[in-house]
Amino acid sequence: MPRRSVIAAAGLALAIACTACTTGSAGQSPPGPASAGEAGPAVITVGSFDFPESVLLAYVYAGALSARGYPVRVLPDLGSRELVEPALMTGLVQLVPEYTGSALEFVSLGQAHATASAAATAAALARWMAARGIVTARPAAAQDANAIVVTAATAARYRLRTISDLARPASGLVFGGPPECAERQDCLLGLRRAYGLRFRAFAALDAGGPLTRQALDSGDIGVALLFTTDPAIQADHLVELADSRGLQPAENVIPVLRRATADRYGAGLLAALDAVSARLSTAALTALNAQVELNGRDPRAVAERWLHDQGLSPSEAS
Repeated sequence: MPRRSVIAAAGLALAIACTACTTGSAGQSPPGPASAGEAGPAVITVGSFDFPESVLLAYVYAGALSARGYPVRVLPDLGSRELVEPALMTGLVQLVPEYTGSALEFVSLGQAHATASAAATAAALARWMAARGIVTARPAAAQDANAIVVTAATAARYRLRTISDLARPASGLVFGGPPECAERQDCLLGLRRAYGLRFRAFAALDAGGPLTRQALDSGDIGVALLFTTDPAIQADHLVELADSRGLQPAENVIPVLRRATADRYGAGLLAALDAVSARLSTAALTALNAQVELNGRDPRAVAERWLHDQGLSPSEAS
């Protein structure tokens, strides 16, 4: 593990320890037979990245486990993959809803390259994770990849339809995205390698969140990194540029968990996770995101409603 990841994990450990002191509030822990305090070290801590969809997915998978009697708690908004994955590897959290392509690139330190094949990417991720004591559950059909987005006005001005079309105007445009974008192969590094794009500047904002969308709308940035399941792309009439050179890999939602946790609870735990993934499509995920990001609903409440509708709520599960 790189030294910076060790330091980051240590800092996150303190944050998790502090959060654990308050676990049990309605916003932190899904309903279930045991709270974190009661379950002690056996509790399944579900962590999320620091963007709304990841928080929502954490509540979805945690809620499904809680419905089947597993002791769970959710720690949302822990940070980027550079923080959350080391926390998983060291046992600070036990389960994380991941994305196959990005997770593979990260865990392999760039030695394995994800492709557009959902099956091949998930299989490669399973192998790399297994070597680190991590089990991968069934990948969902739902995918959420990086989306390179401009406003309709910018698209019209520069006649943009594909990412390749940015080659000429890029030097005069500011690119906005999460801080880690500058060091990722599927973001700025990849845009430079695959497309030869060199933007006027990079604005470190958030992970497909309100800061990025506001900066794009106000003209502070000309190009943004959002996510393909972001409901704002359609709602705000933004233009997603086609990835004409296949930079973005398969990004299926996939729960990853520590082998010790899987062994502790047996096959039923994976079965509960797989039941969620079997019902989760890209369209469903986009619709759930819309409830949270456009309608301002609480992600936990949205997750609980969806689980109920899918027959996976406490009253429906057996």
